[in-house]
Amino acid sequence: VKKSIETTDKTITSLFLNPKQFGANEDLTVYPRDEIGDAAALDARGVDLLFAPSVEEIYKVNFSTKVSVSGIGDVLEGACRPSFFTGVATIVAKLLIQTLPDRAFFGEKDLQQLHVIKRMVMDLNIPVEIVGCPTIRESDGLALSSRNVYLSASERENSVSLYKVLNEISHTVLNGDLIKDSISKAKTKLLNSGFSKVDYLIVCNSENFLELNILTEQAYVVGAAWIGETRLI
Repeated sequence: VKKSIETTDKTITSLFLNPKQFGANEDLTVYPRDEIGDAAALDARGVDLLFAPSVEEIYKVNFSTKVSVSGIGDVLEGACRPSFFTGVATIVAKLLIQTLPDRAFFGEKDLQQLHVIKRMVMDLNIPVEIVGCPTIRESDGLALSSRNVYLSASERENSVSLYKVLNEISHTVLNGDLIKDSISKAKTKLLNSGFSKVDYLIVCNSENFLELNILTEQAYVVGAAWIGETRLI
């Protein structure tokens, strides 16, 4: 929102909890939501228009269309949550068509999602510029996320380990360590710091998000792991 207000004439924010992004056993029914609080915060920021449609408005009776992005949408988050990126691509396509913005701003915390959206917009010739915005973090490095409210006091304290190991992997690999060795050490650190499960922790190609074993091209370090009942990415 801040980036949009700084660089555009008018700012529209869409607010929609999308059921098609959630799998059968995921947290849709308890996912944090506060439309009144969000609206007040957006108003205070100077947003010109809030578009907050109902589920019934977005998905009419007998809605049957899906937008899927193969390849980049099939790995990592796409493999862990098979319906997720189809839900993302479908709703973002609809919102972009409904609001027809010149630019749309997405956070880099959901990095793979950002790339899926860029690919979808390019493939479908939707006339909008997709702008990535740097991840915003707490003072200790934890990325801001709606799901952070799930964390207990001890989980919140330990959750910063994910950010720390991502930085450690980047540092050690750039200094010549084998990727597999750096990843192995990082996974052990995560599990020893209170995380219960690591969905993935990899160095990947920056275009297709496929795992790299040797650093020969531009790359990202990405991870998803569970602490208590909360999944952090």
